[in-house]
Amino acid sequence: MSLDQLIEQCKKNDTQAQSQIYKLYASKLFSVCLKYSRNYAEAEDNLQDAYITIFKKIDHFKNKGSFEGWLKRIAVNTALQRYRSPGVFDIVNEGQIEDVNVEVDDEDISLDFLLAIIQSLPDRYRLVFNLYVMDDYSHKEIAKMLEISIGTSKSNLARARLILKEKIETYKAKTNSQSL
Repeated sequence: MSLDQLIEQCKKNDTQAQSQIYKLYASKLFSVCLKYSRNYAEAEDNLQDAYITIFKKIDHFKNKGSFEGWLKRIAVNTALQRYRSPGVFDIVNEGQIEDVNVEVDDEDISLDFLLAIIQSLPDRYRLVFNLYVMDDYSHKEIAKMLEISIGTSKSNLARARLILKEKIETYKAKTNSQSL
């Protein structure tokens, strides 16, 4: 069955078609959910919630644009929905934070370590960091998605980069001292 046929069958609540769509995209969508979650278990919950939304709203997909992109957008929005409560994105004093670039020498640091330190960021920093750096959203788009100001988005990104830089430097210093 083609993808278009699977989508049409899903619109008719065909559970076999839904199962096939799940199998086709679960690993990609789980990766998306994992980026925006605190841990593996939360990512699993977000994936489950995303699929519930996908199958409820599949009739809204009009075969314009990428189906995978539509699915990913739902997965991101599902994960972000957990954090859209007052206080999660309180602004940090912007005047005290300068933009920090984080340099990563991929030979010295594992992908698992990077994922772990990104996931350990406070929610507001992790979400803005992933949206801006990993998924290439603008601060204006992030502000709209998270219902925050553009300034809050910028300051949360700067704070996330600062925290990550400190954790990477600490890790490198520890690794270098052990190899001596």
